[in-house]
Amino acid sequence: MSKKSKFKSYDKSGTYAGFTVRTLFDKRGHLKEVGVEKSPDSALSAPGIAALIDHTLLKPESTAGQIEQLCAEAAEHHFGAVCVNACWVALAARKLDGTEVKGGATIGFPWGTSSTAAKVAETRQASADGAREVDMVLAYGKLKSGDYTAVAEDIREVVRLAHKHDVLVKVILETSMLTQDEKITACMLAKQAGADFVKTSTGFQGGGATAEDIALMRAVVGPDLGVKASGGVRSLADAKKMIAAGATRIGTSAGIKIVQEAAGEAPGAPSGEGGY
Repeated sequence: MSKKSKFKSYDKSGTYAGFTVRTLFDKRGHLKEVGVEKSPDSALSAPGIAALIDHTLLKPESTAGQIEQLCAEAAEHHFGAVCVNACWVALAARKLDGTEVKGGATIGFPWGTSSTAAKVAETRQASADGAREVDMVLAYGKLKSGDYTAVAEDIREVVRLAHKHDVLVKVILETSMLTQDEKITACMLAKQAGADFVKTSTGFQGGGATAEDIALMRAVVGPDLGVKASGGVRSLADAKKMIAAGATRIGTSAGIKIVQEAAGEAPGAPSGEGGY
């Protein structure tokens, strides 16, 4: 009588970017079968994609009325968050009170050249004004100078203050200004400094989000950090490309058009470009 094998057959599966990969092994651990299936597209339904959108208005000439309209649109369409310049955070927080939409503020925007102390002060004020998220611009001039300690400390000090108040931190890399190696280094520094997200762009330096950059950022930070695509995402097709590449948040001023396309509706007139 043959001896019973101590190995058991088993299978493993994992889901990423809308695909499920299932691998089946035999009792001795040899690969027997691999299956790849497209996961249900619920994340790309109108409600699913709306929850990933940061409805954005960052033009310096934006008015109080436009900020109020932005918040009303975000509540109506159930967007995940709004993103506004710091001077409008208190107004946005009041308009979003009682909704599930988070208020977000920019920090060190748009160049990332503020001192660390100034970025921390901005974060403190944004938190006091009601921001639940902050999008801080990386000190990418210092990154390009090789001063990695200063870059990491800049992020870390904002993270320390923000997390004390349960405020999430996204670090804007400004990918169009960086080399491939600099993008990798920036992602690693943001992760080590405790950031919650890495983000492509401000929308003010040309270029914007690309699927290639999103895939690279996702590969570097792994599954535990968020990746936000911002800059030039203006259609459902654009958003789908970013999500497939690994984005978990979309920063755009075209959120209404995107959810209308996802719902199969004809897009209405845009409410105005918001700098993204």
